Amino acid sequence: MLKVSDYFRKWSIPSRIAGSILYKTRDQYCRTAGAEVEGYNEPSVNSSHVNGEYAKINWDVLGFGLIPTDYMYIMNCSKDQHFSQGTLTPFGKIEVNPSSGILNYGQGLFEGLKAHRTANGRILLFRPEENAMRMKVGAKRMCMQAPTVEQFVNAVKQTVHSNKRWVPPPGKGAMYIRPLLMGSGPVLGVAPASEYTFITYASPVGNYHKGVLNLIVEEKFRRAIPGGTGGVKAVTNYAIIYKPIAEAKAKGFTDVLFLNAEKYIEEVSTTNIFLVKGNEILTPPTSGTILPGITRKSIIEITHVLGYQTTSARYYEVEQITLTRWYELELMTMWYELEQITSTRWYELEQTTSTRCYELEEITSTRYLLIVKERAIPVGELFDAEEVFCTGTAVGVNSVNSITYQDTRIAYKRGAGTVGQKLYEMLTGIQTGRIEDKMGWTVELD
Repeated sequence: MLKVSDYFRKWSIPSRIAGSILYKTRDQYCRTAGAEVEGYNEPSVNSSHVNGEYAKINWDVLGFGLIPTDYMYIMNCSKDQHFSQGTLTPFGKIEVNPSSGILNYGQGLFEGLKAHRTANGRILLFRPEENAMRMKVGAKRMCMQAPTVEQFVNAVKQTVHSNKRWVPPPGKGAMYIRPLLMGSGPVLGVAPASEYTFITYASPVGNYHKGVLNLIVEEKFRRAIPGGTGGVKAVTNYAIIYKPIAEAKAKGFTDVLFLNAEKYIEEVSTTNIFLVKGNEILTPPTSGTILPGITRKSIIEITHVLGYQTTSARYYEVEQITLTRWYELELMTMWYELEQITSTRWYELEQTTSTRCYELEEITSTRYLLIVKERAIPVGELFDAEEVFCTGTAVGVNSVNSITYQDTRIAYKRGAGTVGQKLYEMLTGIQTGRIEDKMGWTVELD
């Protein structure tokens, strides 16, 4: 396992759930997802499918599509009550009342997180408590009951454990876990539902985007508005972006970059965005219309570890180092001059001087060459950025190849040596156990 310092040297259906959601067979789903599943039998809760062997699918062709696994986890509660103990049940159909809050008024939230298998066979979750807390914030905004953080994390753990044969081998992908909270109770007038259902299911996945990421700036449609639900993971936030995404893909683009009404950058359809411009790493603030991504938060925190973010204290530290070292050099020079040292000793001083200057230069460039700033970013700054990357659970850290704005295409740096690549390697290294997790982010499955 690499250390951080070493790295840079170099998922019976309760009768209370009420209606029917569109359901495909496992084989239909797998054909959609582009993976072949062999020998599927409907499992029982005591199935031996949880004993650790891999599911029989082609792990080399995983896309980001649903491959149904063995079990899902379900909890219920009534309005103004607490969620009861949940149960594992075979993955399949659920019933939802035609008058349910989720079907009629879109009263629902979801989360997304991943489990990775490490090279030594461990299964790691990445910051599940952050997803739990974000769901609680969203539930408050949507007038819903939410599971506690402990209930949420337990549901995720049970879902992954019961489906662990579907966690891809190291380097082949990850298990995507989808916790879903919905108003399942009937309601006719515009009001919160009387009952709530929390479901967690999972699927093995590969990369969200295939190939390079080419974006187009969307100027007609808005993803979110001030005072709306853009800052929470409400189900209603996503269907509204289907049309602009479809139009963008019809023109050959991968995805859409949304702006607000004042022409400031907000986010890509399902990811946060960062720009590298001069000595700054820029990202829009999460001020209500932008989802506070957990990957985004993690990347900002990683930049602290790498020394990219600068505070006034660090400027002072560099200044003090500068003054102290040059003072030392001045004293040494005077001493040598008074003693009329030999050419050999003068050479030693010269070497010491160049070494210390190099050390100072390295400290300076690391500590305040790149500064992370959360601030409003006018769309025009896209033209000045050298590098752009997106962050999210599904994509991880994905460097942008180009952005097209008003028929002008702007290309960006990608690949080895870029800030986005370094952050990607650091993040995925922690998530997969290749780099020691000194942040305390990963949770190992028991």
